[in-house]
Amino acid sequence: MIVFTDPDCPYCRKLHEEMKAVIEKRKDIAFHLLMHPLPMHKDAYKKAQAILCEKSLDLLDDAFRGKAVPEPKCGPEAVERSINLAKELGFSGTPTLVREDGVVASGALQADKLISWIDGK
Repeated sequence: MIVFTDPDCPYCRKLHEEMKAVIEKRKDIAFHLLMHPLPMHKDAYKKAQAILCEKSLDLLDDAFRGKAVPEPKCGPEAVERSINLAKELGFSGTPTLVREDGVVASGALQADKLISWIDGK
């Protein structure tokens, strides 16, 4: 499951917690997160960049909890790749989920509904 997410998006924050619940219930489900900071969230780009530089889910958790995220220690290339991919696919909002069969959903789903959607039900 691929998820385009923004560290300052309130719906992404909700989905992030639901994804943790999914992983607790289903060890066969994995999420690949792509940073897609939206222009309306003025600090999201630098946060996304720092998260990717450190390859740190802990930093993403901190961002979602409203904690400070350190300055990025690398260039913006990884963030730009994710943003460009989202544009190429026509995704303008977050969270955006892409199932392995290519079906797309937007928004935060509760864990049980997310599992059902992942299973194609």
